[in-house]
Amino acid sequence: MTGMTSSARPLLNRRLAGFGTTIFAEMSALAVKTGAINLGQGFPDTDGPEEVREAAVRALREGRGNQYPPGPGVPELRAAVTAHQQRHHGLSYDPDTEVLVTAGATEAIAASLLALVEPGDEVVALEPYYDSYAACIAMAGGTRVPVTLRPHEGVFRLDLDELRAAVTDRTRLLLINTPHNPTGTVLTRAELAAVAELAVERDLLVVTDEVYEHLVYDDATHVPLASFPGMRERTVTISSAGKTFSFTGWKVGWITAAPALVTAVRSAKQYLTYVSAGPLQYAVAEALALPDSYFTGFRDDMRARRDLLTAGLEEAGFGVFRPAGTYFVTTDIRPLGYDDGFAFCRALPERAGVVAVPNAVFYDHREAGAPFVRFAFCKRHEVIQQAIERLSTLRRQL
Repeated sequence: MTGMTSSARPLLNRRLAGFGTTIFAEMSALAVKTGAINLGQGFPDTDGPEEVREAAVRALREGRGNQYPPGPGVPELRAAVTAHQQRHHGLSYDPDTEVLVTAGATEAIAASLLALVEPGDEVVALEPYYDSYAACIAMAGGTRVPVTLRPHEGVFRLDLDELRAAVTDRTRLLLINTPHNPTGTVLTRAELAAVAELAVERDLLVVTDEVYEHLVYDDATHVPLASFPGMRERTVTISSAGKTFSFTGWKVGWITAAPALVTAVRSAKQYLTYVSAGPLQYAVAEALALPDSYFTGFRDDMRARRDLLTAGLEEAGFGVFRPAGTYFVTTDIRPLGYDDGFAFCRALPERAGVVAVPNAVFYDHREAGAPFVRFAFCKRHEVIQQAIERLSTLRRQL
C-alpha cells in the first residue's frame, strides 16, 4: 500500500529509538502557541557585535567563502582560534594541523564521538548533560555511563570518587562539559586536576565542551582541561562562536587537539557536513580578535542578567542554584509545592506565561532531575523583568 512499508521493523534506527523531538522544540512550540516568554531554549534575543555582522556581509560581497571553503576551515579562522587559545588560556596550537572548524559545537561533538568511539566502548559523561551527548554516543554505538552532579550547599558538585568508580576496562572516553549546562557549575582547578590524573592513569581520551568559556562569574575561573599535565595529547577541546558572540544561528564551531586526534575527527566530520558557513568563518575570525573589553563587557552584562533573574526567581518562591557560569539557572520547584518538572513546565505557560525546560530530560536517572527546572537569562533585561512579574503570581496560586 502507498506510504506503507512491507516490514514490521520500525523506520527509525534502534540506536535513536529513544530520542524523539527535543524538549527545546516542544517547549518553544508551546511558547508560540500560548504567547509565553521563552526562557527555555538558550539563544539570545539580540544579535552580537555589529562589526562582526558587518564582517560577514563584507565577506559575502567580496566573494570570500561563497564556494566550498577548505575542509579544515579557512586559514584566517584557524589562525584566529590558535591566537585565541594562546591569548586567553596560554595554550599553543598549530593552525594547520591542530584546528578543525565545524558546523557548531554540536557537529564537533558528533564527529568526535563518531571518530573515537567503537561500538561497545563506554563513554563517561557528567549528568545532567546536554541532550545531543546521549544521541551522539548512541549513534557511535557507545554505551553511556552517567556520573551525576549532585546538589551540595547551593551548587551542583562532581563526586570524584563516583567518577573514578565509573571507569572500567571498557571505558574509552570521558565527555566533560565545563562551564556546565544546565547546572551552571564551573569545575574547579582541583576537580579538573583530578579528572586529568584519572585520564592519564587509565589512558583515556577526553572530549571537553567549553562553549561557555567566556561566561564565568564571581570567583569562578575557566581552566581548559588540555592545560593539565599529560592532557594535551589526549584531549579534544570544543568551543564555538554562537555562545561567545551571540550568533547562534551561524553554527561556527571548532576543535583544538593534537594532530592525530584532529585527523581522526576530521575523517568523520568530512562525511557529515564536509564544510559549512564559509563567509561566516571570516567574520568569526575577526570576532575572536576583538579586544579584551568585548569579552569582559559581555560577561559583565550577562552576569547582571543572571542577578536579575535569580533574584526574581527567589522572590517567586523557587529554590535557586546560583550559576557560576553559562547563561542558565537551575531551580528547585519543591518549595512551590511541585516535584515533577515535566508537568510543571508543561503547565507553566498557561499558569504564568513563561516557558522553562525540565532538567530531567538531561538525566538517565530521571528521578535525580525530577524537581529541577532550567531558565535561560540570555534575554533582554526588559524581557527578564516581564518574566519575573509573571512568575511572581505563582506564590499566589499556592
